[in-house]
Parts: sequence; structure tokens; C-alpha cells
Amino acid sequence: MNRRLSGLVLLPSLLLGAACTNAADQETPEPTVVVAPFAECSALTTPPAGSTVPPSAGSAASPVAGSAPPSAGSAALPASGSATALPDVRLPCSTGGTEVPVAAIRGPAVINFWASWCPPCRKELPVFQRLADRSDGRIHVIGMNTTDDRGTAAALAKELKLSFPNIFDQEGKVRLKLIQLELARAVLPITVFVDGQGRVRHVDTSGALDDASLAELVERHLAVAVPL
Repeated sequence: MNRRLSGLVLLPSLLLGAACTNAADQETPEPTVVVAPFAECSALTTPPAGSTVPPSAGSAASPVAGSAPPSAGSAALPASGSATALPDVRLPCSTGGTEVPVAAIRGPAVINFWASWCPPCRKELPVFQRLADRSDGRIHVIGMNTTDDRGTAAALAKELKLSFPNIFDQEGKVRLKLIQLELARAVLPITVFVDGQGRVRHVDTSGALDDASLAELVERHLAVAVPL
């Protein structure tokens, strides 16, 4: 009788122990990782494969002294004889891998500074994707995701089906440098036009660009005609 009672007392304990052991043996599912659809960045330091534009092509900008202030929607740049280089910083590509030396980017290139928390950026990002699709490899279309949450930015990129290369600048180093040089305002979006020697030819801070205005800026400052 005592044996039977003791067996009945032990049985729930054994079953509980078995349940705990089985739960521990089960693999814990890995957290979902949002992977951005962006292309990788290794080609950005050489001119676009389809480009036929000479390295120095692009319109000659007016000297800083006689130019309109950045608040007018465009930044004043040095004359063509002077170089306004991109900031000398290294930043991660959104796909991972090696960092991108920003100063080594070679155009013709259009760099769009954006963040997921910026409504005008959300509005114009599809415009840059269409530019990338229509340009036929003649220009680099590059995103510069700045002062943003990487996961949120990646989720937005997937939602908008963005595929051009994107650089992640969490601290906003490049934008800060442009502001210090009085080439841009503190607000986003900002669009930078870069020639084949890596020189900044124009900076647009006018707000969300549409297809026609972006194509016009590309032709004027990078000498590349992109059909609408």
C-alpha cells in the first residue's frame, strides 16, 4: 500500500520533470531580422559602368561669394576650378560588408539624404528609385540614411521596394559636414550631385523632388539626360 502511494506521488513529479526537459530541448526561434532590399556598395568608388560622361562634366557653379543662401533651395559651390570634395569618412553599407569611403565615391552620382521619420523623404524615395531604373547604369543613385533607426529604415525600404545602394550614417556625419561648409540646411531631405572626380557639383534642399525636377537637375549638373 505504501509503495503504491509513493509511486503515485512520484508520478506527477516525473511527468513535470519530463515536460521541463522537453521544453528546454526545443530550439528557441531566432528573432526576425529585417533585411533591406538595397544593392551592395562596392561599385560606388568607380564611375558607373554605363557612363559616357567625362569625369569633370557638369555645369560650372558660381563662386560662394556671389551665391544664393542654402535656404533658397540650392547650395552655392566653388567654381569649376576649385574642388568641393565629399567628406572623408567611412560608413557602413546597408547590406553589411566593408565600409564605404565616402570621399572616394565617383559619379556621375546622385546622393539622397533621407530618414524614415522624414515625411518628404518618404514621398520622394520612389522618385529616386525610378531615376535609378531609368538611368540605365549611367549614374549612381545612392541613398544616405542619416540619424535613423536601421531596422525601421530597412522596413520602409522593403515597403517602397527600393533597390539602389544605401549607406548608413547613424550619427549624421556627412550631413553635419555639409552644414558646416554651408552647403546644406539642417533639414531633410538633401540631394547632392557628384561628378566623376568626386566633386560636389550641386546641393538641393528645396524639399521633396518629383520626377521632372530631379531629371532636370541631373541633366543640368551632371550632363546626363534621363528620359521620363
